[in-house]
Amino acid sequence: MNTVVNEMPPVKRANRLQATKLNNKMVTEYWEDLFTAKEQGKMVCWYEGVAINPILQAAGLAWCHGEAAAALLAARKEEGPAQKAAEEAGYDRELCSYARTHIGCGVLSQRSTEEAKNLMLPESQDARRGLAARIPLPDMIISAYPFCSTGQQWDEVLYKTFGKKVPIFNISLPWIWGNNPSAKYMSGPEYRESVDFLVHQLRECIKFIEGVTGKTFDHDRLREIMGYVKTAAELKVEAQRLCKARPSPATFFEWTNSIAPVNFLPGGPEIVDYFQKKKAEIEERITLGVGSVPDEKYRLFWDGIMNWNKIGWLSDKFAGFDACMVAGRYTHMGFWHETEVIDLRDPLDGMAQNFLTCPISISAPQVIEKVIEHCEYYEIDGLVLHGARTCRAFSYPQFLLADAVGKRMGMPVAMFEGDMVDESFYKDELVNSRVEAMLEQIEARRQRNR
Repeated sequence: MNTVVNEMPPVKRANRLQATKLNNKMVTEYWEDLFTAKEQGKMVCWYEGVAINPILQAAGLAWCHGEAAAALLAARKEEGPAQKAAEEAGYDRELCSYARTHIGCGVLSQRSTEEAKNLMLPESQDARRGLAARIPLPDMIISAYPFCSTGQQWDEVLYKTFGKKVPIFNISLPWIWGNNPSAKYMSGPEYRESVDFLVHQLRECIKFIEGVTGKTFDHDRLREIMGYVKTAAELKVEAQRLCKARPSPATFFEWTNSIAPVNFLPGGPEIVDYFQKKKAEIEERITLGVGSVPDEKYRLFWDGIMNWNKIGWLSDKFAGFDACMVAGRYTHMGFWHETEVIDLRDPLDGMAQNFLTCPISISAPQVIEKVIEHCEYYEIDGLVLHGARTCRAFSYPQFLLADAVGKRMGMPVAMFEGDMVDESFYKDELVNSRVEAMLEQIEARRQRNR
């Protein structure tokens, strides 16, 4: 008698781009270089917010971007010690988890830097707990945060953590209200005034750096660096737009893994080479008809910051639903996304414009228009809203966004809560139920259209 065995269906996983491995290599090399910056005789700047790192690079500084440090720790499952240190210092877990994790790094680095160095042996589990403490102490702090009240307070806390002895400079990025009839995305008097106001502050920031380092700022070097940044960003945007193809050759999750080269890595030939290779691989996939999701059936748009603890997990989860997360506000509406305004003869104006069009710096009506524009271009079926529990700045327009997309595009929406760095806020069962309900709505809509 033959026994019939019901085999489980094969598990579907996302088809990841090979070029992403180059990004991981560059990120690892950057952090290892930062960990030894003091031994190399470099001064170190801690900063948060927009990508001012080309200015820091031109000044010959090493730099630690607070959000990038927190994301690194979360992606490597090493955020716990820093978050615990911040909580022990009195900072509530409802505080922005980027800030709480980075403040924890400051607390750890204050305790015993020699001990922290001795802990770091890559193969050792004990060593891995010391990763946050390896970040070298700052010689200066610069706050460059877009619309977010936590941003400036974050740097003030770090300033106090280091005994008010580290020089600090604050760059104030105005929020683009867009209330006047003349106000449009990247146009109108209000926008131009904001750009000029920010350019003035960037020039003052350069003077601040000159005062701390005692060195004249190299503007020619800044132009050279921004040349690499602009070229890399152009390639990134071109590659993203190729994902209009069906099936999409890359997903939102692939683009989250490509934020580092256009956010905090040094501007040089390496970041250009990376995006050249990534774009070439995407073009090859389009030619061969290879998708990032093996059986693409649904095309989705992600709104919200990425949950850095769950990149691979969520990428495979949506692939299991035959759903391709084609694009997202976080990846497609920030990080040098407006390359045409970068003038290499005087790059500060173009830098300011890209900083001000960060997706948390523009008003809800403008956010809505840009998201709908992306949804139409990529032929999106459904909108996924990830409400980051500790990031009010990114989450504030999401109910307005859901309402507008639902009414104007008739598009189903799924919303769930998670976080950027604190994994405890993520509930997998909730994600499953919300996404499944949305996909059922998409199917029902398709049936009606037939």
